[in-house]
Amino acid sequence: MISCGHEKTPFGIPLCVHLRTCREPWLSYVKWYVGSGLDVEFICVQCAEAREKGLTVKAEVVCQECFEYATTEVGDLVRTGGQPETRIHPAPFNSALSEAVIPSECGKIVDIAPVNQESRSTWLMLAQDGTLFRFDAQDRRAEVVGSVQIPFEAASAPFAGHTRKLHLYASQGGEFAAVVNDYGRYGQVIDLQSGKVTLMLDGGAYHPETVPFSFAFTHWRGRVVAIHRTAWNRLDISDASSGRLLSERGPTSYRDGEERPQHYLDYFHGALYLSQRGTHILDDGWVWHPVGIPFIWSLHQWISENAWESEDGTTKKEVCARDHYWDNGIAWLDEQTVAIGGIGDGDVEMIDGARIFDVTSTASAGSRWRSGLLWAREVIAFPGPAGKFFSDGEWLYSAAKDGLSRWDPKTGARTGHIENFHPTHHHRGAGDLAQLADGILVRWSTVRLP
Repeated sequence: MISCGHEKTPFGIPLCVHLRTCREPWLSYVKWYVGSGLDVEFICVQCAEAREKGLTVKAEVVCQECFEYATTEVGDLVRTGGQPETRIHPAPFNSALSEAVIPSECGKIVDIAPVNQESRSTWLMLAQDGTLFRFDAQDRRAEVVGSVQIPFEAASAPFAGHTRKLHLYASQGGEFAAVVNDYGRYGQVIDLQSGKVTLMLDGGAYHPETVPFSFAFTHWRGRVVAIHRTAWNRLDISDASSGRLLSERGPTSYRDGEERPQHYLDYFHGALYLSQRGTHILDDGWVWHPVGIPFIWSLHQWISENAWESEDGTTKKEVCARDHYWDNGIAWLDEQTVAIGGIGDGDVEMIDGARIFDVTSTASAGSRWRSGLLWAREVIAFPGPAGKFFSDGEWLYSAAKDGLSRWDPKTGARTGHIENFHPTHHHRGAGDLAQLADGILVRWSTVRLP
């Protein structure tokens, strides 16, 4: 007989005695990690405080009816406690860093972007005065390639600790640059051969402070195209060389008294992540109330077949949904697998970790937030990774407060670590992870030495 006294099948997560026997709302409880993988117990705050003092607290399983009553009718989840098990399996790992001093004539550099088509460690750099440089980190030479001036935006209150900042993008071959205001509204695309601004970017005035500016370069049929937000709930595709719109379609917004468009999307577009070969795109945005919901869809289908693919196309899939949680670590491992930072269904219970999803497979159950759309299948989840995510196609890398860590995405084990190295960018062509620190480009190579 299980602890609730019912002759039924045990169900769910073990509960402390106070949560099992509570009959009136609300009893605050804690999601307590017991130190074995991601195994947890639900215990009340009083029991959690006892455990934090080293005292023994027993938790036992109940039937489904009693579990659901305890966790939804009388219990209120308020935080996490304990520690999950982070597995460490050291593997050969070269932790040597290289440094390239940026020439003083470049002034203060506020952002960098990799020129990924180059096998050398070549970067675009944005100076505080708007000057754009091309920098070869191997011979440490810099040359002016253009300039940019972003339209002024009045200061706004920070959202979730994020303040407006400039973000530099480079096309794969370095022919074009884009500078946008993350958590802001405006940006520009610049042709670095002619020096002309080919496209003025405007993501709209409706709560841009909640998300990075949605932008990405990609190649399509021999030309560079820019993917960019043109309203809070609309993405468009433009030719980078001419600024010509390539995704023309009907309206996606409406006013009071007007008919709601057929393809209306109630979604705030966020940071965009292209898969390594550019077959899929991931959008890290959110919906009211708010819930962070990263979506993926086929870039080919969007550009070639269906201009509405980003709204409700047949290839669109939801990856996961988390209350009050988005704009965290994300990295494509390959064309079908993506890593999403954070384990938990919302900010209250979130812990550092990675969830790995196969976006080509469909989960057996749909999301509680969206109906009628596919849901990507979760392959594995493991604790530990935090901060920005990167991948070289084999390993997952995380740049957290304590430094850079390398993870095996198949087992969830940490296989290497470099203290106090906090890369912000990945140069795929050269295999470098890079950090800009006090006028120095600090790099570490993901390429294994023979």
